[in-house]
Amino acid sequence: MILLRHELGEVLREVRTGQGRTLRDVAATAAVSLGYLSEIERGTKEASSELLASVCDGLGVSLSELLGLVQQRVEHVETLRAPVTLPVGPAAGEVSASAA
Repeated sequence: MILLRHELGEVLREVRTGQGRTLRDVAATAAVSLGYLSEIERGTKEASSELLASVCDGLGVSLSELLGLVQQRVEHVETLRAPVTLPVGPAAGEVSASAA
């Protein structure tokens, strides 16, 4: 099962580390508790829309940009978890009705 909070946390961490920033730096810029931001990145806490907007401001990204990245990540995870369908034909040694 895909948990949105996990995917959101991973995207936040990727954006932050991609900017070469620390949790402490982003937490201070976003006016969010360091511990709470850490829990959001680890996917153990759900972020409210207000808190998420503050974190986006702290990271210098728009909410729509962040959610677009989350969408891409969720789509990727869904494809990894999708069942693989294999072509089904007659078993070895069986003759199909049309060939008989």
